[in-house]
Amino acid sequence: MIWTAPEVERGGFPAAADESTSLEAFLDFHRRTLLLKCAGLNGEQLAAKPLPSTSLSLLGLVRHLAENERWWFRNRFGKDTSAVDLYCDEEHPDGDFDLGDPDGAEADFATYAREVELARATAAGRSLDEEFSGRDGGTLTLRWVYLHMIEEYARHNGHADLLREAVDGTTGE
Repeated sequence: MIWTAPEVERGGFPAAADESTSLEAFLDFHRRTLLLKCAGLNGEQLAAKPLPSTSLSLLGLVRHLAENERWWFRNRFGKDTSAVDLYCDEEHPDGDFDLGDPDGAEADFATYAREVELARATAAGRSLDEEFSGRDGGTLTLRWVYLHMIEEYARHNGHADLLREAVDGTTGE
């Protein structure tokens, strides 16, 4: 049996909620949007690089965003030094995009789901004003992480729209 990315219900946003709940809901919307763009595709389709102007693939985006979930929530905000890069190293700085294997798609999706859950657990019950040091030594907050991740997903979900259409003609929100 050939594995295919599962169907996803994207859901909506709370009409009136506090800031933490709203940020989490908007980030979850974008997380589910990425998965929605992948739904029903097999490993070969997910790993396809159908646009001649880029080496991006839907699988690469899933892997890249797993790295980002891990890096910003666990490594930087949570100060978990064991949460190192999943797919990238000195030899392959873009390994998240460049080394995606169709046969590993199911495992990569499981890794992504695990990183999202670990990110949620890291942020659960924490103040949006809680500070940590950024790469350049500046001070960032959990609020900044949420906003940055929403921006990261929004940009890459635009890429996912184009990739999905090029893979099988599917369009939509």
